[in-house]
Amino acid sequence: MLIHKPKEISWEVAAGIPETWITAIQAMYFVASFAPGKSILWHAGASSVSIAGIQLSKAHGASAIYTTVGSSSKVEFCKDLGATWAWNYKEENWSERLLEVTGGKGVDMIVDFIGQSYFHQNLDSIALDGKIVIMGLLSGSKVPDGLDLQVFVKKRIAVEGSRLRSRGTDYQMKLRDKLVQMALPKFVDGTFQIPVEKVFNWKDIQEARALMESNMTKGKIICMVE
Repeated sequence: MLIHKPKEISWEVAAGIPETWITAIQAMYFVASFAPGKSILWHAGASSVSIAGIQLSKAHGASAIYTTVGSSSKVEFCKDLGATWAWNYKEENWSERLLEVTGGKGVDMIVDFIGQSYFHQNLDSIALDGKIVIMGLLSGSKVPDGLDLQVFVKKRIAVEGSRLRSRGTDYQMKLRDKLVQMALPKFVDGTFQIPVEKVFNWKDIQEARALMESNMTKGKIICMVE
């Protein structure tokens, strides 16, 4: 399953595209059924998938784009990408702020990589007939105590988990084609950014891992094999 690399894109940048952008497209379109006019919240806003998701949401007519991040520099970074609102979860209660700015309505779609620690706040923040897509479990996989199923019925919420790598070839090829159609021309003309935090030689993989674990990055870490 291949994608032709346009000459305008370097190999280092190209390495940061496929799985990242395909994952964002899968969450938005194949799972959450995104449509223009919908609002969307991307957790971990400075992660590579959410960087893609913010830009895709802006380009395809989201009514509002929200995100959560872990530092003030990441707040500004996400706003520059196109986020309407970005909140530093270390300094403010993002779910309360989201309800404030939406007049209590909430957000139509949430793409979550965090899991357990955000579950209750996601339920508070999702709008009527909303969709929560769980793509990761960084804080754990166990449902928190005190979960009230009534909220699912009252709001008509749908919660769906998804993983890309376990999908069949036909499914992944459809995602590949969607990426080529929706995003590849915008990589070439510069509309879509693919931020690369740092490029390492593959022999320095331990340094690359340490940078990743620092949670200070804004974009991809690329390791080159020479």
